[in-house]
Amino acid sequence: MAPRLSGLWSAYRLRWRRRGLLWRAFRKRRELSAVADRTHKIDAGAILCFSTLRNEALRLPWFLDHHRRLGVTHFLMVDNGSDDGTAALLADQPDVSLWSGRAGYKAARFGADWLTWLQIRHGHGHWCLTLDADEMLIYPYWETRDLRALTTWLEETGHDALPAMMLDLYPRGPLGQQNYLPGQDPTEVLGWFDGGNLTIALQQELWTLWIQGGVRGRAFFADAPRRAPTLGKTPLVRWNRRYAYVNSTHAILPRRLNRVYDGAGGEAPSGILLHTKFLPAIVERARDERARREHFHDATLYEDYYASVIDAPDLWCPQSKAYRGWRQLEALGLMSRGGWI
Repeated sequence: MAPRLSGLWSAYRLRWRRRGLLWRAFRKRRELSAVADRTHKIDAGAILCFSTLRNEALRLPWFLDHHRRLGVTHFLMVDNGSDDGTAALLADQPDVSLWSGRAGYKAARFGADWLTWLQIRHGHGHWCLTLDADEMLIYPYWETRDLRALTTWLEETGHDALPAMMLDLYPRGPLGQQNYLPGQDPTEVLGWFDGGNLTIALQQELWTLWIQGGVRGRAFFADAPRRAPTLGKTPLVRWNRRYAYVNSTHAILPRRLNRVYDGAGGEAPSGILLHTKFLPAIVERARDERARREHFHDATLYEDYYASVIDAPDLWCPQSKAYRGWRQLEALGLMSRGGWI
């Protein structure tokens, strides 16, 4: 097939794929029931955060405070059967709207169907941040320039989205042996990361950058690197009700939103998602996730991964880098100002 015809055919198929995802979300809306709907408080310029979660009472105090400081003004969250007080904690927050997702997490595309419906209803025209509860967004100058400043600059420079690589943080010493208190900065416990063992490939159809490696690639998938989790995401988007994430926030449709890199060799703006998966509760959570089998399309392929986490390994190695902040990550080439000065 000629390149032009091939491109037109690909665009046609992706258009129908996006419509299918939006239709799925419309049908899945029936699985949501409102626990605390405060969406009437959302004003025209609000920056919104969307998340699906389960049993995150330990992480939520810091997660909420960190992203409030960044400038998120309203959180729209779906609780999927928590039994640790997560729902009560969220329902008590004046800037949170909370729904209960009654069906299976995997059957709802790992929560994406539920969030797509909420984004259709409430995200149109807003800058929307879509996160897991174990992710913390940072970007250049984040301590002194909030999301309002960042998104204003993105709009002025013609950007509709901000990519962010997920960076796994981990402790020194066996997993599960540290102490962490609700509301504590996770980087005080998870002070290390892998800085250079990454591979990047361009996924042609969706125009995404497929990034793999890091500590999970090194410690758990060394014999099968292609099965390692992908680390590239596009979590911050100026939303339109016709948009839909394809798989988590790793890819979005329309695909032009995935082209958040400069193919000419320059720098495009980007951030980092500090990934706090390896807080002390990880060992017990791995047992729970292995039993529930809700986090992978084919959970049997990840039995070894779960078993390795449950064995509480020490992920630190002589090449581990101590986390020092965003300027260090920029110097390592893991994030970029992209002209924002």
